Amino acid sequence: MKIYNPNLHHRRSIRLKRYDYSQAGLYFITLCLQNRNLIFGHIENAEMKLNPFGEIAFKEWQNTAEIRDNIRLHEFIIMPDHMHGIIEIIFSKGQENDGAIHPFQSPSQTIGSIIRGFKISTIKKIKDLILSIDERTGELQFAPILPQNDFSAPILPQKDLLIHIEKIKSLNYKIWQRNYYESIIHNDQAYHKISNYIINNPLKWAENKLKG
Repeated sequence: MKIYNPNLHHRRSIRLKRYDYSQAGLYFITLCLQNRNLIFGHIENAEMKLNPFGEIAFKEWQNTAEIRDNIRLHEFIIMPDHMHGIIEIIFSKGQENDGAIHPFQSPSQTIGSIIRGFKISTIKKIKDLILSIDERTGELQFAPILPQNDFSAPILPQKDLLIHIEKIKSLNYKIWQRNYYESIIHNDQAYHKISNYIINNPLKWAENKLKG
């Protein structure tokens, strides 16, 4: 099994055939937005600045560990057009926290179901936010845009975010690419390499923009 390669993981899935992705272990996840649209914010001084849609994605990823007792989140980052994260499955299907083996009831604890749940909840929250803006204003161009960490207090309109709203609507709120990318983290060396890659993603983004 190949360890994560940044030159390959954006091009194809590296999922293993017949591998049980509810199995305990560490997994590196990458999710991309449709057409690589820059919906979640922007990079400023090599730091990611989340807009309200990025804040929703950030919060819903955190909620993933709160609603599923068999996973733990490690390093993750929301980027303008994608996200990276490390998920740890603490115990495998049929094995509960007490260490005993119990009959497996459903595939709801697999990596695939975790990703689907995150995508669905993110889309729902973003749609609710946009609909609430439309209802309050009646005119999109005058929509109040909400600041980070506060989805209730309106501030002045922001042109870029209004453009994102139009883009999201044009996608019928299907903002995520259908597929996702993951690899199994086999050892400490791979874990630290991937963690550093996630942490340094905004810096790499900024460097690539300068080169481009």
